[in-house]
Amino acid sequence: MTGASFAGRDLIDSRFAAWRLVVALILMTIGGAGMYVVPVVLPVVQAEFGVARGDVSLAYTLLMIGFGVGGVLMGRLADRFGIMLPILIGAVCLSLGFVAAAFSGGIVAFMLVHGILIGLMGSAATFAPLIADASQWFEKRRGIAVAVCASGNYLAGTVWPPIVQAGVEAVGWRSTYLALAGFVLVSMTALALTMRMRPPPAQAAASVAGALASDRPFGFTPGQAQALLCVAGIACCVAMSMPQVHIVAYCGDLGYGAARGAQMLSLMLGFGVLSRLISGAICDRIGGLRTLLLGSTLQCVALFLFLPFDSLWSLYLVSALFGL
Repeated sequence: MTGASFAGRDLIDSRFAAWRLVVALILMTIGGAGMYVVPVVLPVVQAEFGVARGDVSLAYTLLMIGFGVGGVLMGRLADRFGIMLPILIGAVCLSLGFVAAAFSGGIVAFMLVHGILIGLMGSAATFAPLIADASQWFEKRRGIAVAVCASGNYLAGTVWPPIVQAGVEAVGWRSTYLALAGFVLVSMTALALTMRMRPPPAQAAASVAGALASDRPFGFTPGQAQALLCVAGIACCVAMSMPQVHIVAYCGDLGYGAARGAQMLSLMLGFGVLSRLISGAICDRIGGLRTLLLGSTLQCVALFLFLPFDSLWSLYLVSALFGL
């Protein structure tokens, strides 16, 4: 078998598993930087390139398409070679993407760099593969473990917007991208090297697979259930992305300034971390399907609240509610 040998079953739910979960959380927080720079730099990039806001937003669209496709590709690499290799690839490509974006001379190059290097080959390595890896180290509290790992994506959205906004105001968006490139390469490479060990033998996974084959998840075949979950995931993320991508520019339009919008984005995603942790605990109690239905309903209600309210403090409140 390629890579390090499998760990013993006694490491499941152990302190070592908890330590790996912390490393995965940090990796996802760092790698998620690629997803949250565009909403912050959107106004200044639009002004510099002299293009419509939709053109700059397309960079985020391509990034997320690449992020989704790249998750599948990086997941296959992780299945075959272990999690360390895709994380190393992600570190290099994400860093190269930030450098290439910093030197982009037009909006087309800016969009393509975000779609391919930052999304497809960069940030994608720090989401689905890390969640899959974390799930294999826990049995008793798998739901909350996956939620902790997945919250790194929202933790990135809490941490990075204020940092990026401060960088843009101090040194400009191009220099901020270059600084991100150096930090991402060094930190992610160092952390990836601690993730050499492969997960324990998948005895639990085999039993779960057997149960799914006989019980038919949600009353469907495994393939049908997977397809429906993909559709649900896309629908959820389309709704989720609208406030996240446009809140900074929207605050600028209303005269509140980009810094206020970055604060709202950070607040929104900070409450999103809490939401994911609560959802993980709920999932362990009532199951995944009921948790999905509950979360989708509440997300729909919160999204509608952006329509009637546009005062400064109401936007702060609605942003927090949407994240939660």
